[in-house]
Amino acid sequence: MDKLLTIRQVSEILNVTPVTLRAWDKSGKLPSVRTDGGHRRWKQSVVDTYMGIDLVSVVNTEGLPVCIYGRVSSHDQKKKGDLDRQCQRLCEYCAKHKYPVEHILKDVGSGLSDSRKGLLKLFKLVVEKKISKVVVEHKDRLTRFQYNFFEFFFGSYGVSIEIINKKTEDENEELVEDIMMLMASFSGKLYGRRSAKRRKKRATND
Repeated sequence: MDKLLTIRQVSEILNVTPVTLRAWDKSGKLPSVRTDGGHRRWKQSVVDTYMGIDLVSVVNTEGLPVCIYGRVSSHDQKKKGDLDRQCQRLCEYCAKHKYPVEHILKDVGSGLSDSRKGLLKLFKLVVEKKISKVVVEHKDRLTRFQYNFFEFFFGSYGVSIEIINKKTEDENEELVEDIMMLMASFSGKLYGRRSAKRRKKRATND
C-alpha cells in the first residue's frame, strides 16, 4: 500500500512551505488526496516521482543484512562505556528478532552534525542497497532534526529504520547540549566575521 505523507513531512522532504504545497496541490503540480476528515495527504509514490526517484531501480531488500547504528555525543560518554552498552542492547534486540546483523556503525559527536563518519558509511550502505534495515535506539541517534527526510531517503532505497526505544530524560539533556553547541558555533562564526571586517577596515584606513 502506498504510504501517505502529511503536509509537514512533505514540506520537510522538499524544503518548501506548507503554503507552497497547498498551491501546488491546487494547480495540480503535486496533487494530494484527502482523508475522511478533509486533511491533505500526499502519496509517497507521487513525491518520489516529483523528486525524480526511479522506483523501478529500487531493489527488493528482503533477505539483506541489517545495520546497527549507535551514537553518543561526547568522548567522555564513550569512555564510560555508554556507546558499547548501547550497541550491545541493539545486538541483543536484533538477536531476539533474528535479524542478520552484518554492520555495526558507531559515532561520537553531535546529532546536529551531518559529517559523522559512521553516518556517512550508513548512507553509502543504503545507496549501494547492501542492507534492508537500520536499527537504532531512538531517532535522535540518527539526527536531531528532519528525521522524516532520513526516513523518506532510506525508504526510497527499500531500507527501513527500526527504533527500539522512546526518548529518555538523558537524551533530552543531550538535546540541550547540542543546542548550546550550535549557539556557540554560530556565535563563533559571527564573531569571526566581525573581526575580519574590523581588520579590513583598519587595513583600509592605514
